[in-house]
Amino acid sequence: NSSPLNETYTELYIMAGETGEVNTEHEVRQIEIASWKSGMEETTLKCEDIFKALPLRDKPRTVVTKGVAGIGKTVLTQKFTLDWAEDKTNRDIEFTFLFTFRELNMLKEQKYSLVKLVHHFFTEIEEAGISTFEDFELVFIFDGLDECRLPLNFQKTEIVTDITASTPVHVLLTNLIRGKLLPSAHIWITTRPAAASIIPPDCVDMVTEVRGFTDPQKEDYFKKMFRDPDEARSIISHIQASRSLHIMCHIPVFCWITAKVLEDMLKTCEVEKLPNTLTEMYIHFLVIQSKLKSVKYQDQPSETNVNQKESKGMIEALAKLAFKQLQKENPIFYEADLSDSGIDLREAATYSGVFTETFKKVKGMYKETVFCFVHLSVQEFLAALHVHLLKNKLKPKQLDQRHLDLFLRFLLGLSVETNQHHIRWLLEETESHSEVILKTAKYIRKKIDDNMSAERSINLFHCLNELNHHSLVEEIQQSLSSGPLSTKKLSPAQWGALVFLLLSSDKDLNQFDLKKYSASEETFLRLLPVVKASNKVLLAGCMFTEKSCGSLASVLSVRPSKLTELDLSYNKLEYSGVKQLCEGLFPHCGAIKELLILHRLSGCGLSERSSEVLSSVFSSRSSALRHLDLSNNDLQDSEVKELSVGLKSPCSSLETLCLSGCELSGRSCEALSSVLRCPSSQLRHLDLSNNDLQDSGVTQLSHGLKSSHCSLETLRLDHCGAQRIRPGLRKYLCELEVDVNTVNRCLVLSDNNRTVSYYTDFSKMQRYDDHPDRFQTGSQLLCKSAVTGRCYWEVEFNGNVSIALSYKGIKRTAVQFGNEQSWRLSYSKHDGYSVTHNSEMFTLSSPSVSNRVSVYVDCPAGTLSFYRVSSDSLIHLHTFSATFTGPVYPGFTVSESVKLSLKKTKNFLT
Repeated sequence: NSSPLNETYTELYIMAGETGEVNTEHEVRQIEIASWKSGMEETTLKCEDIFKALPLRDKPRTVVTKGVAGIGKTVLTQKFTLDWAEDKTNRDIEFTFLFTFRELNMLKEQKYSLVKLVHHFFTEIEEAGISTFEDFELVFIFDGLDECRLPLNFQKTEIVTDITASTPVHVLLTNLIRGKLLPSAHIWITTRPAAASIIPPDCVDMVTEVRGFTDPQKEDYFKKMFRDPDEARSIISHIQASRSLHIMCHIPVFCWITAKVLEDMLKTCEVEKLPNTLTEMYIHFLVIQSKLKSVKYQDQPSETNVNQKESKGMIEALAKLAFKQLQKENPIFYEADLSDSGIDLREAATYSGVFTETFKKVKGMYKETVFCFVHLSVQEFLAALHVHLLKNKLKPKQLDQRHLDLFLRFLLGLSVETNQHHIRWLLEETESHSEVILKTAKYIRKKIDDNMSAERSINLFHCLNELNHHSLVEEIQQSLSSGPLSTKKLSPAQWGALVFLLLSSDKDLNQFDLKKYSASEETFLRLLPVVKASNKVLLAGCMFTEKSCGSLASVLSVRPSKLTELDLSYNKLEYSGVKQLCEGLFPHCGAIKELLILHRLSGCGLSERSSEVLSSVFSSRSSALRHLDLSNNDLQDSEVKELSVGLKSPCSSLETLCLSGCELSGRSCEALSSVLRCPSSQLRHLDLSNNDLQDSGVTQLSHGLKSSHCSLETLRLDHCGAQRIRPGLRKYLCELEVDVNTVNRCLVLSDNNRTVSYYTDFSKMQRYDDHPDRFQTGSQLLCKSAVTGRCYWEVEFNGNVSIALSYKGIKRTAVQFGNEQSWRLSYSKHDGYSVTHNSEMFTLSSPSVSNRVSVYVDCPAGTLSFYRVSSDSLIHLHTFSATFTGPVYPGFTVSESVKLSLKKTKNFLT
């Protein structure tokens, strides 16, 4: 306000592109959702680059910039204009004309030519004698389309091409935006998202979205506002500790409110006593503003006990106005609206804080003035205060409207006694509402339990925060701290608390692993909001059904999506599941998908029809899929031929294709060779290992490799031979041999080292030679040979056991498998299966147990999978993803006995 823009301006996060979805959530909820998606790969730009060309995109003529209220759209246009005026940027532009729709609304009944309109607002242009613009590089900026009261009609408005022709202002604007008037001029329009659809898509060259401040930008802002580095650090730490405040600080106006409040409060209180909830923050903001009249007109310092009752009438009138207009969803109003709420403009002018900093008027060139609150959240707070003061009873249906979400948080927060204490001069009386608060919290918990969607329950958890009632979240926190959750026992309200806790965590949602909670369809559907906010999603072996695939497809179809990697291996997706997923990858809206890696569809039972639908993904313009792993599916040659059709499409962006262990013969190579010879193919890496390609197939591939169009960098053909044409993972069967030098002395080897037994009787302990590789504690051992490539083995055991994969350098004293150098699956008679790595253990939910377990290691892909063997079928238990930095060895911890039979005639190792 009073400071030069260049001193206070902080860079904003501007995304080149748009969500492509209709968002009916409250604008604060949109900010909360956007904060969960921070860090996704997006094209961003700076203010001065609005009209510059982007990669694969020409220099735009018309740009629409969207953003919620208070996010910085108006300041952005001012900064653009200021930098241009100071000749710092965009020197090729000769004129910049900045209009606001608030001012243009005043001309609703009048006629102007484009020349006269410019002259009317910019008298310097008329004085300079400039009456034509065709020869100039110029920019028209129209700020605040959402406040437009002009009847813009792009379908039926008459066409006007003459800049000197007089016409109604709305006709003038539609022709200018459509490019009928001054087609060489650049047009920049800012708007809140809900009003963006007023401009037809074919009139817009580029859409950008202002997301407000990123976390580093928030810190930068407060460092500029507080020159004392220690004070700035304290404030930043305090904000980071409160999730609700931290999220709201994505909005620059809220940062300004926060700075005002904390600057004042730090003069008299410690950091620990600063506001932690939104209601506290806005109450203190109101108190501070109410002091300013006394400071300005009575020369009294703000620290003294001033008579704030003088402001009471003005606050009550503003609160009444806020509530009436919020019900109508009006963010702007006129002098008549103020009079209707009992506000006298002349009297209000003396209330410098309560009125002019909480409320603002736009000084146009006309008699009628437009008013609004400094931010929609201020209007919502005052509206809640109005209801609280009058003790109005609102019907639940009124509070179910999404535009009242923040209003509801404030209304509940005002019932807290400590909050009332700060505005006791405003209230007739302060009352203890502890019983009412408990009753309200109980009611909210019941509402969350009534099968409310996780997304809708988020606002109710924020409401509980405002009531300082955290029992639900504390229950989940306690459960998480004591080990893996028993998700079968969670109520809907506790599920909601888990979602809220995960989304509110300061930890980046980089990777979501469903097995950390429960590998079930119910858990997946309950945690879908967390999936939406994650970068990498691991769903291997989670018994996905068609319903799960449909829900996941809905995540894939929303843009922007943070999801870039997806692991669906070892789920029986088959044709119906894959079809739904692919429909999610390229929805009819044509949104470009960010999903780059469909990170394994290994062992998903894919068929010929699955290959057909995957091929259509490659051919789609709306898919950016670059990596696809189809290994260990029994695709056979006919399916590869179908895939090759999509790979040769000019739209295909696939760079890596893994077809290892897919029962392919030389006939597949002919189709793949045609892909390598195709000029449009983007294929860089092709894995055909573990297939019986034969010499004829390799010859076919060599023809493709010799083509001048071939861009292949890596071709894997290792472990190819007739033995690989076996279904499933047993084609990778390997032999295990115990390394005697590692065996702990309480383990006894017998039957040519094929049987390992555990004894605690000292007399039966073995007198093995001393060796640096021997495990000194724990009944553990390692096998002799490292596993390489792809390896599979099965183990039959009695009693409790741990089956591990470990680096050879693991410590041999006081160490159990499962540390940072090893991975293990454990079986306990009492607790069932669990997995451990880096000392983090997760219990696995399995409907039944077996004394046979199998292990599959894919070293190049960096995966380690465990299965329960039932008859001849494999039931997936867990998959670890890792980057193996050296040779890894099978290992065991034995409590009773493990028998290792190395006879290759058997399908498994006993």
